[in-house]
Parts: sequence; C-alpha cells; structure tokens
Amino acid sequence: MANETPKTPRKTAPKPANRRAGASADLPASKPASKPASNRAERAAERRGAIIEAAMDEFIARGFAATRLDDVAKRAGVAKGTIYLHFKDKESMFEELIRTAIVPMITRLWGTPPQPGASVRDLVEGFAKTFIEEVATTRRGDLVRLIVAEGPRFPAVADFYYREVVSRGLGGMRALIELGIARGEIKQKNLARFPQIMVAPALIAVIWQSLFSRHAPLDALEMFRVHLDLIFGERRTT
Repeated sequence: MANETPKTPRKTAPKPANRRAGASADLPASKPASKPASNRAERAAERRGAIIEAAMDEFIARGFAATRLDDVAKRAGVAKGTIYLHFKDKESMFEELIRTAIVPMITRLWGTPPQPGASVRDLVEGFAKTFIEEVATTRRGDLVRLIVAEGPRFPAVADFYYREVVSRGLGGMRALIELGIARGEIKQKNLARFPQIMVAPALIAVIWQSLFSRHAPLDALEMFRVHLDLIFGERRTT
C-alpha cells in the first residue's frame, strides 16, 4: 500500500477577545441597573407624605381613639406593613402630623424678627391674624379641637402638643408682654404671669368654629381686636 501523506491538523480561528469594542472579558453578563439612591429616597418620602396626609384625614374624620392604622394604610394606598417602616405606632404618627402641620407655623411665627417701629399691640395682632387664618379656619384647627376633646384620655399626646406647640407659643407671647410692660404699652404687669389671657380669644375661635359657627358666625379677628382694646386701651382714630 502506498504511503499516505499525513494530514495536517486544521487550525481553528482564534475566538475574538471581545465581541464589543471596549467590553471586558472579566465582566459578568450585564444586569439591570439598580435604581439611584436618590430615587428610592424620593419614593420613600412620597409614601411617608401620603401616609401623613391620610392620617390627617382619618384623625379628623374619626378622632384619635377610633382611627385605625388599617384605614390609614387603605386611604394612603399602601400596605399596613409600610406604615411600620416609617412610624412605630399611631401615637408617633400623630406626633409627626403635629410636627409637620403646626410646629413649622409656630416656629415661623415666633422666629420672624419684628418690623422696626412696630408696637407690641401690632405684633400681637399680627400673631392673631396668622393664627386665625392658618389654624382656626383650616384643618389645623381640627387637630387642635381633637387634642382638646381627646387629650385627657391620651395624656402622652397632650404632653407632646404642649411641649412642641403650647409652650413655644406661651413663651413667645410672654416675651411680647414683657416688652409691652417695659415700653409702657401694657399697664397690668401681672399679665406676664398669665400669657394665656392674651391668647385666650385664639382658642375660643378654634372651638367656636366647629361648634357654633353655623348658629352665630364669629368674626374672630375683630373679637381679638376688642380683646386687645381691653389690654392696651382703645386705639386712637385720626
């Protein structure tokens, strides 16, 4: 038999190192990009805001005692478990509602420097106008009425409201009264011991608005001005 020529092994073409320019052979298969942390934070903030808004609706409609987290979750469009990612319990949810709905207004009210040359009466009247417009005739007033009605049964809630709202308001009003006494605008020096007297019409306006306004509408700001006439004396008209 004739000698057969040995077959030369066929060389296989080398595999390309990369199928795409710039790709790394060490990289695993591509995965869907994860959501940026900022987007996740925004969504969490939106859910928290929706929960607080729903909580306000439920508390105003049902009262503190009758409000259930299940109903808040349903109104907010979230699972009940989502609420516990943001709030420990119903009390902490209500506290956050006060902290976001009322505390900023109190901070702004007493943190704004008085206008140069303004009288103490002007400053107190400005407080009254802001309170009546932003609390007494709004849903914030409903929260205040809720605390007045149910605070005795839930002292922790009342204590929180006192610390965050009432004590700040009384402290600011006492400072104004002391300024008025020093300037000679207020003659009754003992008024500084009882700043509650100065703000009493504001609380009356809140309570009257929900109970009796349909029978006898109240001009709360004009009532406050008459109250200030009793303290400062009637304004002189020119």
